[in-house]
Amino acid sequence: MADLSDYGMESVLEDFCIPKYILVPDSEVKHVSDVPACPVLVFINSKSGGQLGGELLLTYRTLLNKQQVVDLGKSAPEEVLNNLYITLAKLRQSGDDLATEIQKRLRLIVAGGDGTASWLFGVVSDLKLPKPPPIATVPLGTGNNLPFSFGWGKKNPGTDCKSVELFLEQVKIAKEMKIDSWHILMRMKAPKEGSFDPVTPLELPHSMHAFHRVSRSDKLNMEGYDTYRGGFWNYFSMGMDAQVSYAFHSERKLHPEKFKSQLANQGTYLKLGCKQGWFCASLFQPSVRNIAQLTKIKIMKMHGQWEDLHVPRSIRSIVCLNLPSFSGGLNPWGMPSRKKSCDRDLTPPFVDDGLLEIVGFRDAWHGLVLLSPRGHGTRLAQANRIRFQFHKGAEKHTYMRIDGEPWKQPLPQDDDTVVVEISHLGQVSMLARPNCRSKSVYDDPSSPADLHDDEYDSSEEFEENSEEFRKFGAANTFKIPEGVDIAHLS
Repeated sequence: MADLSDYGMESVLEDFCIPKYILVPDSEVKHVSDVPACPVLVFINSKSGGQLGGELLLTYRTLLNKQQVVDLGKSAPEEVLNNLYITLAKLRQSGDDLATEIQKRLRLIVAGGDGTASWLFGVVSDLKLPKPPPIATVPLGTGNNLPFSFGWGKKNPGTDCKSVELFLEQVKIAKEMKIDSWHILMRMKAPKEGSFDPVTPLELPHSMHAFHRVSRSDKLNMEGYDTYRGGFWNYFSMGMDAQVSYAFHSERKLHPEKFKSQLANQGTYLKLGCKQGWFCASLFQPSVRNIAQLTKIKIMKMHGQWEDLHVPRSIRSIVCLNLPSFSGGLNPWGMPSRKKSCDRDLTPPFVDDGLLEIVGFRDAWHGLVLLSPRGHGTRLAQANRIRFQFHKGAEKHTYMRIDGEPWKQPLPQDDDTVVVEISHLGQVSMLARPNCRSKSVYDDPSSPADLHDDEYDSSEEFEENSEEFRKFGAANTFKIPEGVDIAHLS
């Protein structure tokens, strides 16, 4: 048994601990006889989940070496990981076998919302490590689509020592699963005068503005244009659902004191949705807001040619989905019947097949069908690449959202074009619990959860009963919460 002082503290969970000399560069090297079974590096957004983020930070630092628990509000994950891997490389070169084993067994934990998790995924991808560590996600946000997709739940976790120890034990036995990552490129004409940005950088999601504009030397750069690039792992959406999300996030920034309970948050979401026409489209908004009139869309299937995507004129929101969880745990694609799959050349929605599922919604009433066991949106296509082209005349702006983070996107006011293109980039390693709802192309095809329903179109069944599922904020974008009377909403 190792001496606990070798880890730099008095109390520690040895299976998960990384010795202090590995975490702090140039510190005294101490011999540790036992190799930890599951060394972890924990990243926590202390501002997520109200007070829960701060409480979780304290608990992890009580149970682990303080240096292996990172407050994302104070330290950038790229600096922490870069320093760790530099130290590990130096120690391995000096013959430190423990450093070699730590690197082989290292697992990452990120606690926060979907935006926080996506931020860390992007950092790990950018570092281009020889063996990137797999990542487990702690649900500490509003939607929690990423944790829910991989079996970590969507309810905010307990912050006491017992709850954290249980979570760590689950991380130790979790299986690794690859998921696709997606590159998003956004190009618009640079202003002729002034130095202002077309989009305020602070309004862009982490996974977009972290990259800033592409450099002049980047092959994606075009003279006279501003080109942004970023990435996502769960979904990209555009239209009315993103508009309501943007209004909600803007309101929360202005009046954070009003957003302290889940029911209040859902009520605010619903009011904003009604006010902006998401529930009553024909009465509140002109038809020009339809996706088909807003943009031309081209898709490319696996290693194919570009082709036009037909979008019905009634569609006012479009979602490009990588994981089977959107807007608080709903599955917009569902599970097409075997007949429909054959007729339309559709494949099961795997998370590592290099394809996005493209789904459309007419309005929020259409979205409410997702609350039924066999509900799904309008399946438009599956694609490896997607290109949106916006021309003058439709609107001055539209709304977009990636992995839960919305922004307001300016559209052309002259004869130029704004282009948003999404393409397959690579993969990241996730940690998943058994029987999670995300499915891999390498899973056993005879598994009951992977079989098509020959008679019906159905979305995937999950462990929660539908009544339990509805109570916990399924689909803030779509759901009418209990206790809210729609007749009294303006």
